[in-house]
Amino acid sequence: MGKDCGMSMPIAHVEESWQMAEFYCNKVLVEYRNKDPNHVEWAKALKELYLTGLKDYVKSFYPLGPLLSLALNLLRLHPLSPKEGMAAVFQEISSGKPVTAGLKKVTDGMKTKNRTDRTGIVGTAEKESRVNSPSFSKAGPPKLELQMGRKWVVENQIGKKNLVIDDCDAKQSVYIYGCKDSVLQIQGKVNNITIDKCTKMGVVFTDVVAAFEIVNCNGIEVQCQGSAPTISVDNTGGCQLYLSKDSLGVSITTAKSSEINVLVPGPEPNGDWGEHALPQQFVHVFKDGHFETTPVSHSGG
Repeated sequence: MGKDCGMSMPIAHVEESWQMAEFYCNKVLVEYRNKDPNHVEWAKALKELYLTGLKDYVKSFYPLGPLLSLALNLLRLHPLSPKEGMAAVFQEISSGKPVTAGLKKVTDGMKTKNRTDRTGIVGTAEKESRVNSPSFSKAGPPKLELQMGRKWVVENQIGKKNLVIDDCDAKQSVYIYGCKDSVLQIQGKVNNITIDKCTKMGVVFTDVVAAFEIVNCNGIEVQCQGSAPTISVDNTGGCQLYLSKDSLGVSITTAKSSEINVLVPGPEPNGDWGEHALPQQFVHVFKDGHFETTPVSHSGG
C-alpha cells in the first residue's frame, strides 16, 4: 500500500475515504434532520468511527500497511489450487517439456484452402454487425489525465464513485465532461473547475482561485470544503451546492436553470445545515423609464 501501488499510505487513505463518505453523510443530515433522528445519529457516529476509531487503529497496528507474515499464514492455511486456463498454459510452457509435444498435427483436409465445408466463412451481414459494435460507447473512452501540464480532463466516467485528483496546483484547471453517476474529489487548490454535459455527477473540491462553472447538466451535487469566489450555473436542471464557512461570501450566478439549492453550515460545528432554494422565476415591471426585476415569492395557502 502506498503511492507506488496507486494508493496513499494507510492513515492518509482513511482520511481520504472519509472525505468521500462525508459527501453522502451531509446528504443524510440534510434529508433526515427533521424526519428521523436515528439517521442523524448514525451519520455522526460514522464520522467518529472514521476520524477517531479507524484512524487510531490503523495508526497503531498498520501504519505501513498489512503485515506480510499474516499473508504468508493465510497462504499456508489455503494453498493455491492447481492452475487453470491461461495460467496452466504458461506453466506447461515453462515446465521444460517440448512446446509442440501436445499439439495435434494439421492434415491437408483441415486446411482452409482445401475445405469443402464453407460454413465458417463470415458473411457480409455479420461483418457489418461487428463493425457497428465498437468496444466503447459513442461518447468515447473514459479519461482522467493531465494534458500539457495545465488542464485536468475527466471525460465519460460512468458509475465511478472514487475518482480522485490529488496532484494539482493553482495554475491548473479541471474540465469534467460527459460523466454520469460518478463522484470526483479534487484535493488541493486549482485555478478553475468546469462541469459540462454531466448527469448525476458529484464533485468535492477544496479551493478554486477563479470560478466553478456548471453548464448543460442535470442532477449535479457540489461540495466546497475551502473557498471559491464565483460559482455559475447555466442551463442546468437540479443542482445542490454545499458551502463551507470559508466560502459563504461566494457570488452565485444562475441562468436558464431550475431547482438550485444552496446548503450552508449551521452556527454549531455539528449543527444542522441550512437549505436555501434560489429563485428561478422573476417579475419584470417597467417603472420610471426602466425595468425593475424581483424574484417571485410563493406564500403558503
